[in-house]
This record gives sequence, C-alpha cells and structure tokens, in this order.
Amino acid sequence: MFIEERFNIILAEVEKRKAVSVTQLCQATGASEATIRRDLTALAAQGRLSKVHGGAVALDGEFENEEKDVSVKEQLYIAEKVRIAQYAAAQIHDEDFVFIDAGTTTIRMVDYLSGSRATFITNGIECARRLVEKGLKSYVVGGLLKPGTQAIVGAAAMESLSRYNLTKAFLGTNGVSVRQGFTTPDAEEAAIKTKAVQQAYMSYMLADSSKFGKVTAVTICPLDQACLITDHIPDSVYRQHTVIKEV
Repeated sequence: MFIEERFNIILAEVEKRKAVSVTQLCQATGASEATIRRDLTALAAQGRLSKVHGGAVALDGEFENEEKDVSVKEQLYIAEKVRIAQYAAAQIHDEDFVFIDAGTTTIRMVDYLSGSRATFITNGIECARRLVEKGLKSYVVGGLLKPGTQAIVGAAAMESLSRYNLTKAFLGTNGVSVRQGFTTPDAEEAAIKTKAVQQAYMSYMLADSSKFGKVTAVTICPLDQACLITDHIPDSVYRQHTVIKEV
C-alpha cells in the first residue's frame, strides 16, 4: 500500500472515530505499529491530526463558541443524562461537602439525593431550588447571575467558592478532548468550574457521549484532573488520560 493511501485511511478513521488507537489503525491498514507511528508523526507535523500516546485524535474540528440556553439543553440526550446523574448521585455520602454546578446533567442529580445528609453548595439557581425542595442542606455562592444558563459567575462567586473545602465536585462540560481537556464556551463559567476542581478532593465531569471530540473556547482543566462519568466513550484512548465510568 502506498503511503498516501495509508494516510487517507488513517485520516478517515480519525474523522469517523474522533479518537483512534495505533492498534485500530494497524488493523485498518495492515501496516505495522512502527509504520503507523511514523505515519502519525508525519500527519501531525502536517497539521492534519493530533498525535497522542497510543494513537491519534481529530483536530477537534467541531469547535463550538456558543452556549445553548438551559431550556434547549434540557431536551437533549435525556435518557443518557438520567443514567449519568443517577450514578453520580450514588457517589455522594452523608459526610460529604459537595459542589454541584449549573449544568443540565448535574441538576438531574438532585432527583436521586432524597434523604441525603450531605451538605451541598451550588452556583446554579435551578439546582439550588431543587435542593431546597428536597429539604437538603444547601449553600449558594454569591455573584453575577448569567441569564442563559442561570449560573452565578464572576469575581464575587470565585471569592465565595474559594472559602469552601469540598470533598467532591460534580461539573458539566461542553467538550471532551484529549488535547484541550474539558472545555466550556464561557470564560466566567469556566473559571468557576476550575475553582471547584481546585477546591475539591475529588472532581467528576458529567458528559454524555455527544461531548467527545468537541472543543469550546475555554479549558476547565486537563482530563487527568477529574473523573469522567459518561454513557459511552468513542475510543479507549481516553482511558489513558483519566478514570472513566460508562453507565
């Protein structure tokens, strides 16, 4: 097989899967691991893909710079979000001090927290309302209210959150990428999420499978700084970068 033919097969696999291992590319092309690794190095140098340990990922061509309103996101991937939220809620114990952010998947966690004796803090207005309705001990960070996502953000929110030593943080993300990590479109929301990761002993990102291979404007943190709860991962290459639970 000519080198350009191999290149075309490799690029087609990367485009289809978004993340692909050397082993998978060997199977697709019939080439040796050494050859595939050289091909990936050459394609990365040409700017046609991103080479990572054990394989390659797409150049995250699906870039998003706008945040959908909560009312829109709530109607997407409902069944997947329910499974993810249910598993995430089961990770909370009575002695925990937990941050839950304003994401549409994280909010669903509250449905499965009845009777919990944990203490909660959130920057989400809807999340706070649901926590109170459940009779759960809850705090809300102060700051600027962002209309589209109903999230509290800004310098005051950052200062408020920095006072808390969290056992666990549960966060939503708009994109999951090997190269750029967990991302979100809004810089102020990203700052709150990053602060929560810094303040928490353990952090969990809740993301349905549609988020893989997507990149938005601001990185929250690298993949290895948070466990990932999802319904399905497109390729095992992601497991090389963080702990992942498929539900």
